[in-house]
Amino acid sequence: MDLQTRILIVDDDEGIRSLIGEFLAKHGYETATAADPLEMRAMLAAENFDLIVLDVMMPREDGLTALRALGADAPPVIMLSAVGSDVDRIVGLEMGADDYLAKPCNPRELLARIRTVLRRRAVAPPVAGAETPRPRAAEIDSGDCLNFAGWRMDLGLRLLFDPTNAVISLSDGEFRLLRAFAQHPRRVLTRDQLLDWSRGEDSDHYDRAIDVQLSRLRRKLSEGEGGSDIIRTVRNEGYLFVPAVVNPGEK
Repeated sequence: MDLQTRILIVDDDEGIRSLIGEFLAKHGYETATAADPLEMRAMLAAENFDLIVLDVMMPREDGLTALRALGADAPPVIMLSAVGSDVDRIVGLEMGADDYLAKPCNPRELLARIRTVLRRRAVAPPVAGAETPRPRAAEIDSGDCLNFAGWRMDLGLRLLFDPTNAVISLSDGEFRLLRAFAQHPRRVLTRDQLLDWSRGEDSDHYDRAIDVQLSRLRRKLSEGEGGSDIIRTVRNEGYLFVPAVVNPGEK
């Protein structure tokens, strides 16, 4: 991990800012903190950060409003929300948060989410006009993959490659949802099954958020070659992952 990776923690609770900042610093990250979105914007204008951990419930200006105001060139955002705030989760996902985590959260889980988001962004396709070439499938492979219809899902690196070998950026929730489909192909899956397999014990908190993630996942798949009919709706029953899935690691 790059020791210069910088994370901005935005929370009105000084104790939480200190706790998260100290924990991440112990794992090699450089951290800075802001007490509210106004201070966050001032710091973003003056310094560069690789990721923002943004609380939802803050006085005067909440995290969702602050998220909406961030520009397209802003760093990725992981939002922290009070347990049970389904509406906040759904809105945050729709507004482009890279991940969402219930609060209070285990610092180790937050660390794992941060690593996943940073790893995903590190190999994401560059913006238009950038000189860095897109990563190719042959260059990035953990050896633990699921292949379907020309696509490759790397379970180890938590990355998805379309048939042209371009990386398709997925949030953590979208990746887990796709993994649930790919591990149970060519069978109709109910919404409850998808919740259990993609969220496990957290499924109750994501009962409605999964609808947003499913919609975003299908839209992202449709942007890739041959991805428009990978997930099919079976009326009154559920959803069907259409293509056959091959695990090259299995004999």
